[in-house]
Amino acid sequence: MQELNQIKPLSLERNATNELVLAGIKVSELAQHYGTPAYLLCEQTIRARAQAYRQAFEQEYPNHLVVYASKALNCLAMCKLIEQEGLGLDVVSEGELHTAIEASFPCERIIFHGNNKSRDEVKLALTNGVTLVLDNRTELAYIEELLKSDPELKAQVLIRITPGIECHTHDYIKTGKIDSKFGFNLEELDEIIERIKATDIHIRGLHAHIGSQIFETIPHKDTCKVLLELYKSIKEKHGLEFEDLNVGGGLGIMYTESDDPPEIFDWVKIITDAVKANCEELEVKQPRIMVEPGRSIVGPAGITVYKVGNIKDIPGVRKYVAVDGGMADNARPIMYQAEYTAEVDAKDPTTNLEKVTIAGKYCESGDVLIPEIELPQVEAGNLIVVYSTGAYNYSMASNYNRATKPSLVLVNKGQSHIIVQAETVDDLLRNDKLAPHLR
Repeated sequence: MQELNQIKPLSLERNATNELVLAGIKVSELAQHYGTPAYLLCEQTIRARAQAYRQAFEQEYPNHLVVYASKALNCLAMCKLIEQEGLGLDVVSEGELHTAIEASFPCERIIFHGNNKSRDEVKLALTNGVTLVLDNRTELAYIEELLKSDPELKAQVLIRITPGIECHTHDYIKTGKIDSKFGFNLEELDEIIERIKATDIHIRGLHAHIGSQIFETIPHKDTCKVLLELYKSIKEKHGLEFEDLNVGGGLGIMYTESDDPPEIFDWVKIITDAVKANCEELEVKQPRIMVEPGRSIVGPAGITVYKVGNIKDIPGVRKYVAVDGGMADNARPIMYQAEYTAEVDAKDPTTNLEKVTIAGKYCESGDVLIPEIELPQVEAGNLIVVYSTGAYNYSMASNYNRATKPSLVLVNKGQSHIIVQAETVDDLLRNDKLAPHLR
C-alpha cells in the first residue's frame, strides 16, 4: 500500500526556480487567475486517499462501507468525486443533504447525523430513503409521528451511543465520552430498543464516534469491543441481530512535521482485526463495518494561497507578516489553537530564514494563522501557501468583518476548475433588507 502520510498534496512540487507547482500548474498562476486568498484542492490526493480506504477494506474485510464525512468539505463537486470512488456519504444538515441530492448521490449510501435534527430534516431523510443515525428521543418521536402520518415512508436507523471512551485530542472534538451532547447513554439503550421494536423502524445497528484528529489506536479497538459486547447483549435480551457496525472516523492527519498519525491501511487493519477477534470471542456474526473518515480524505489535498501585505517588525519582540485572509477563511487556529505548516512561493525554503508570525487581516488580536514559523525573508507581494487546509477551512468559513469567502478550485493534471465561486461584495448584500422606516 502507498504511504500517504504527508503534509503537502501528492501533486505539489517545486521547480528549478523554487516556484510551487500544483498538479502541473504554478501556484502563482492560479493565484493570479483566481485571486487570493484561494482554496486549492488536489484531485489526485483526494482520490488516492479515498482509494486507500476502500482498497484496505477490500483486502482485510470485504463486507464494509467507507462513508465520507462531508462536514469536512461538502459541495456538488466533492459529492461527485466521492460517488465516483464508490464511498458512502455522511451528512449532518439539510444543506449538506440537499447538496448530495442535487449531486444525484445514491441515497442508499447516505447517512444523516446530528444531535438536534428538525422534523423537516427527518422527513427529508425518510422521504429520500436515507439512513438516520438516531441520536435522541425527540428525533425518535419525529420518526414515529412521520411513519404514522405516511404509511408509505420507511425508516432505517443506526442508534448512536456514547461509549465512554476518551482520546487525547482537543476537548471540542471529543465526542465519545459520557459527557457529550451526542447519542444515547448506555443505560438508556435497552429502553430505546424496546420502544423501537413496537414500531416499523428498522434498526440496522449501533454507531459510535469517539472524536477527531486522533493518532491513538487503542481507543478505536476499545470502541469495537464495547459495541460488539452490546451486539451480543442485545441479541440475547431483545432477539435482534444487527447487520451494521459503525465505528465512526477520527483518523488524524499531518499538519506539522511533529504529527505522527497511523497510515490509512494500518488504521483499517486495527479496526478490522478488532472486529474479527471480538466477533469470534463473543460468538457474534460479523457485521458490515462502516467507518466515517472526512479530514483524512480531503485535509492533505488542500492548500490555501495568500498574498503578503503589511509587515510589522517589533525589534526584540516579534515580526508580523500579515496576509490577505485569516480567521474568516480558516477558523481552526483561533478555535482550536490548530497548528499549520506554510512555505513562501518562489523562494528557497532553506536559506535566509527568519522567525515570523503569520497574521490575518481581521479585527481580532487572536487572528493569527501561525504564531511562530521560520520562513525565508518575506516581502510584501510574496505568496504564502498554508498546507493541509482541505478539511474544515471552506466548511467553517465566515463573513466576519463582511469578508467575502474565497473560491474553491479543483486542480488536476494541468487543469483547474472553480467548484465553488468566490463571493463578491454584492453577494454580501443579497439578503440584506432595509426596514421601511430606514428607507
